[in-house]
Amino acid sequence: MNLRRRKKDLTFWERIYIPEIIKGLALTLRTMFKPKFTVEYPEVKFIPPASYRGRPVLVMEENGKERCVACGLCARVCPPLAIEVQAAETQDEKERYPVKFEINMIRCIFCGFCEEVCPEEAIVMSKDYELSFSSREEALYGKDKLLTPIKQVQDRIDFLRHYK
Repeated sequence: MNLRRRKKDLTFWERIYIPEIIKGLALTLRTMFKPKFTVEYPEVKFIPPASYRGRPVLVMEENGKERCVACGLCARVCPPLAIEVQAAETQDEKERYPVKFEINMIRCIFCGFCEEVCPEEAIVMSKDYELSFSSREEALYGKDKLLTPIKQVQDRIDFLRHYK
């Protein structure tokens, strides 16, 4: 009779798990007595880094025109289907622009896929994190709420260019 042995058999102490339980409790006790880091939110605002994914916004150039060419890639890649884009023709060099661009902020999961897929860097995640709505209609952000000057999101655009 040929007995098969594992490459590494557990020792007695490993089989009863007591040392592992003690190690876990020691880690918990060490963490419990470390100094706490607390931000008193309403009085002290959180300043997010450039990598933070906040509310999605549409980038508006210095001349007042939006960057978006209404290709619809952001709407197609959005997992919860929160983005709706309707395109129209224009006489400018970019040929198309969005007549309607809406983001349902209740559905948005802040994944950043819309930002990654945009060929024109027209939609980026801003540093806004304070979102509150009293009705569903308030959560539908149209172009009036989404258009943001490029200077406000320039650090995020620089971050994307560096890490894409």
